[in-house]
Amino acid sequence: MAEESVVEVMNLGKTVDNGGEPLTILQDISFSVMPGETVAIVGASGSGKSTLLGLLAGLDVPSAGEIRLDGVALAALDEDDRARQRGKLLGFVFQSFQLLPSLNALENVMLPLELAGVKTAAASARAWLERVGLDHRLKHYPKHLSGGEQQRVALARAFVANPRLVLADEPTGNLDAATGQQIIELMFELNAKQGTTLILVTHDEAIAARCGRVLRIQSGRLAGQAA
Repeated sequence: MAEESVVEVMNLGKTVDNGGEPLTILQDISFSVMPGETVAIVGASGSGKSTLLGLLAGLDVPSAGEIRLDGVALAALDEDDRARQRGKLLGFVFQSFQLLPSLNALENVMLPLELAGVKTAAASARAWLERVGLDHRLKHYPKHLSGGEQQRVALARAFVANPRLVLADEPTGNLDAATGQQIIELMFELNAKQGTTLILVTHDEAIAARCGRVLRIQSGRLAGQAA
């Protein structure tokens, strides 16, 4: 039996209202991603790549076409069911870290496990913070962490629940070059060890080249793929 794709996108389109005029952000996007693949989505600012990532996560709904995650059509799910599917399947890494300021590093990493009812959340979160080199920062709040440290916390949070798929949106966008390089090295290392499927939005061609496949978006359309 053939292995089923983790992500399947079919004729995807997204149009929004722009002052009474329709604005097409994405048009006729189709691709699939198999388990364990690393895929970069690249394109100029405003090309629609972050919109595409939000659609893949079920954070937004398409105007046309279909997305299947792990064989499940997102369009068949209501908002609560999409949230449950995200919690079961996905890990996220954002450009702006998206840590909760009222929670310390340990609590931020524990959160997805606690939401899933995992009783060993604290031990698992502590182990992951140790893996990203932050075992000495467990009780520190985001405002007391550097940008690089915050993104390490975010990486630990993304991987702690052992997701099938990690979505990363410009994960080095708010970091200096040296820190960004460290974060990318760590992300690819964690991804390889976990055998996770990774879809990464980036404007950095050097980062994209490290992925097994590149999807290039131009003016809302999939322009081509490169190994």
